[in-house]
Amino acid sequence: MFKIDDYLVYGKDVCQVKEIKKYHDEEYYLLIPVKDKSLKINIPVKNDKIRKLISKEEIDKLINNIPTIEILDINDKFIESEYKKLLLQGNHEDLIKIIKTTYLKNKERLDNKKKTTDRDNNYFNKAEEILYTEFSIVLNMSYEDTKNYIINQVEKIITSK
Repeated sequence: MFKIDDYLVYGKDVCQVKEIKKYHDEEYYLLIPVKDKSLKINIPVKNDKIRKLISKEEIDKLINNIPTIEILDINDKFIESEYKKLLLQGNHEDLIKIIKTTYLKNKERLDNKKKTTDRDNNYFNKAEEILYTEFSIVLNMSYEDTKNYIINQVEKIITSK
């Protein structure tokens, strides 16, 4: 069970537990999402959409694996449904797949003097927001510092090989 001021992930949102209340013999968390402090969410303590934040050790392991995480090799007609599916699953590797795939597709477009697509930009931004918001809480860094930290760590891994 989480305590007041603990952070957790509810669905895809990182939230802080502000209160633990009892209604009709059932305990509820009052959650405040990190990205929208005006929102208040009451959910039962026994809820399968709640999970602990990733650990620092798991983040380090994931960062080390980023160069080996495969990008999506799918026909452009079907890529959006795959992005949606991976976002819905919301696991960290799937988010990295989206980030890597959209980043490389956009880089290739720009290298060929073409415009990037709104679709890829939107999924890139959504995946980054979900991933880096959680990581920033665990690493005790700002969102931007977290993003830069991960980019720098991956670059070190790539250049050391």
